[in-house]
Amino acid sequence: MMIRQNRLPSTIGRPWGDSTRYAHLVWYSNESDRLTAHQRQILVERKAEGLAVSVISCWEVAKLVELGRLDLDRSVQEWIRQALIPSEIRLLDLTPQIAVASTQLPGQFHRDPADQIIVATARVYDVEVMTVDRRILKYEHVHTVENA
Repeated sequence: MMIRQNRLPSTIGRPWGDSTRYAHLVWYSNESDRLTAHQRQILVERKAEGLAVSVISCWEVAKLVELGRLDLDRSVQEWIRQALIPSEIRLLDLTPQIAVASTQLPGQFHRDPADQIIVATARVYDVEVMTVDRRILKYEHVHTVENA
């Protein structure tokens, strides 16, 4: 999930396999107790500024449902539609600029294309990423939300 801050326009979140890729979107949308108090506080505080989700996170949720690694209480299409209804959530499309940027990330970053797209999206939009993915959290070329 992405979050806007005073200096950053939004936050991209991986709600969103492992549960690091889709987790925050799913947890936020389902009002799950798996969000830490700190994460919930950040999301509430920044809600007015806007939250963002990379379209690749929607693909990840659908893929996990297809693979049987995530169970939803309704069809994945309906779940995604409802998860994106709140006015504070903005869907960030995969643009040609982001596609190219995902292949030209500075420094060392792992080869997972979905992670590369999420990081590139955050960099293009100059937003933070809320994730539990250690590889993204360790990557020095993207802003992340503290997950305390």
